[in-house]
Amino acid sequence: MALFSRIRTPATTAFLFRHFSTVSPNSSTSLTTHQKSRAALSRLKSEQDPDSILEICRAARLTPSSHIDRIALSVAISKLSEGNHFQSIDTFLQELRSRPDLQNNCFASHSLILYGQAKMLNRAVTVFDEFYNKGFCRSTKSLNALLVAGLIAKDYEEVKRIFMEFPQRYKIDPDLETYNNAIKAFCESGSSSSVYSILVDMKKGGVKPNATTFGTLLAGFYVEEKYEDVGKVLNLMKEYGIPVGVNTYNIRIQTLCILKKSNEAKTLLHGMLSKGINPNSVTYNHLIHGFCKEGNLEEAKSLFNSMVNRGLEPDSNCYFNMVHFLCQGGDFEAALKICKDSMEKKWVPKFSTMKSLVNGLVSISKVEEAKELIKNVKKKFSKNADLWDEIEKGLL
Repeated sequence: MALFSRIRTPATTAFLFRHFSTVSPNSSTSLTTHQKSRAALSRLKSEQDPDSILEICRAARLTPSSHIDRIALSVAISKLSEGNHFQSIDTFLQELRSRPDLQNNCFASHSLILYGQAKMLNRAVTVFDEFYNKGFCRSTKSLNALLVAGLIAKDYEEVKRIFMEFPQRYKIDPDLETYNNAIKAFCESGSSSSVYSILVDMKKGGVKPNATTFGTLLAGFYVEEKYEDVGKVLNLMKEYGIPVGVNTYNIRIQTLCILKKSNEAKTLLHGMLSKGINPNSVTYNHLIHGFCKEGNLEEAKSLFNSMVNRGLEPDSNCYFNMVHFLCQGGDFEAALKICKDSMEKKWVPKFSTMKSLVNGLVSISKVEEAKELIKNVKKKFSKNADLWDEIEKGLL
């Protein structure tokens, strides 16, 4: 049966009313709008049936003016697009556009982003024009939303076209965000050198670039291995009075680590320190992950210790990555120590990583340590308790 051909029976409506409008079937206390949204989000995360996903959204009357509703809409669109229900997405968004409370620029802009999330950028462009003719999407903010939709969809050529044509066609003046979105498209598509001409246009239009502008450009030139241009960009930053601080270094370090050039990234760390620029936890996270991926676990451990000694706090992903890669490298004792520290902070790596650690400890005759680890996991985190019971039996 077609997704939108169902007739909503009184029974269906009653079920949805009970779920979202009351605390329980026997209660007369109405749920607040926030409670409805949370209930909808909770159900959307576990729901797979496309019809049910849409009914949940309709019953909750989601609106992009609410943060939690934006999350719920994003989850719904993601699930529908993963199932290739593109016509259903379009029909649903058209339904929302017909709601009187959503006849505004806020929804118009957000709907464009949802189309981008579904990788339906052509439809977003058409809808932008439709909105414009109805008196919406006539601001720079709406144009920026369309550009963001293109970036999310990774349709960089279309983003470039929109940037080049739409400001003049729709008589919308670009702002800094407009330029930064366009620059990201050029850099992500391997055309970083084209940004020089954009910088000239920005100067003519009285729009001053910021750290984000140059950070994106630096990352682009690193990926394209145009290191001479990296130096040019750093000089441009000085010309514009934009300090080369920790965030700029983090972008450079992250990009080098992604390119598996972590030793070069570490050289930048030393450069920071020599200039009196203090690295932060993000700096170390990038370096640690980079060295882990390259198999240099000793360097990763050294950086992890340096990070902690500097009083910087590793985040959960840093702990998880360390445990994962140390297990991969067979350093189970180091992995166990870091895992224990992580669990003290109530952060537990995913089940497959923990299972690898337990099996690794057993392989080096650390059976008691493996049992103790399982005991602590079951005590603090009840999820997967049955699976841990099975593994524990195998250790007896």
